[in-house]
Amino acid sequence: MKVIELAKPATIESLRLVERDVPRPGIGEVLIKVSASSLNFHDYLVVTGVLPAAEGRVPLSDGVGEVVETGVGVSRVSIGDRVMGCFFPNWLDGPATPEKTAQMRGDHVDGFAAEYVVVSAEGITLAPAGLTDVEAATLPCAAVTAWRALFVEAATKPGDTVVVQGTGGVSIFVLQFARMAGANVIALSSTPEKLERLKSLGASHVVNYAEQPEWGSAVLALTGGRGADLVTEVVGGDLTQTLKAQKFGGRTSLIGALSRKPISYASMFAIVGNRSVTGMTVGSRSDQENMTNAIAANCLCPAVDRVFSFQEIVEAFRYQEAKSHFGKIGLSW
Repeated sequence: MKVIELAKPATIESLRLVERDVPRPGIGEVLIKVSASSLNFHDYLVVTGVLPAAEGRVPLSDGVGEVVETGVGVSRVSIGDRVMGCFFPNWLDGPATPEKTAQMRGDHVDGFAAEYVVVSAEGITLAPAGLTDVEAATLPCAAVTAWRALFVEAATKPGDTVVVQGTGGVSIFVLQFARMAGANVIALSSTPEKLERLKSLGASHVVNYAEQPEWGSAVLALTGGRGADLVTEVVGGDLTQTLKAQKFGGRTSLIGALSRKPISYASMFAIVGNRSVTGMTVGSRSDQENMTNAIAANCLCPAVDRVFSFQEIVEAFRYQEAKSHFGKIGLSW
């Protein structure tokens, strides 16, 4: 079978396509014929060596495929089921713990950049029937992260105001899920074209942060001085505008750190306003199943910008690196 693996030193160009034997499932495991995957910022950090991974590691945390063989003791899924992996294969439900989040696919354990993978039957869920393989493959990392930020950590409800930053996978899912729940969304981007696309997905208001660097004040103005209930922070670095955009008692879900700069903000501004900043990483298998049910019930369709073949994985990561995509970047065998 064809497998993409990391070489040392890790760079995008050092990703190599190799041949390996098709693995066999053991007790409690299943063999999946992989059909599709998608790129996440976490994957980029792994393949560029920012997050160290073993030589020969198979990258990509997200994956969808068909169960073609089951090991002894498997009852959760059957041969022929279309399934998708969970980002944290050991986090089944409940709050995060060090043990549950100790392994990430494509990082500590092999990911889905292979024609066939063997995984624990406990670390997968059924894929939504109404989505293509590539669309379903966008869900396990970015969509589950958005779901948990909105509905597990923040309990977003109709009429709330949510701020999203940029047009990456997590931000677009936050926009789609928030609108699905009846919340109002204020979306930030730096190009008129992307701002128009954000409005077409249901953003109530859009703000060009390149033209309005004091975008926290713009959010306050758009909310009549009240501020947002939730800001989904994916950039990191200086959070002054993020906190300024929050209502009294509001929340920031610190999801990513695309800027890779240290987090900073005026502590008194947070204290006086009773504002919170909470770090979070993806979610559990239970979160993924709840999200999948909501997607199916609401016929939600992920935003896929472009699809590459797995053999074009270097080009796919370079496209991601250029930061011109809107939504998710898919991969397909």
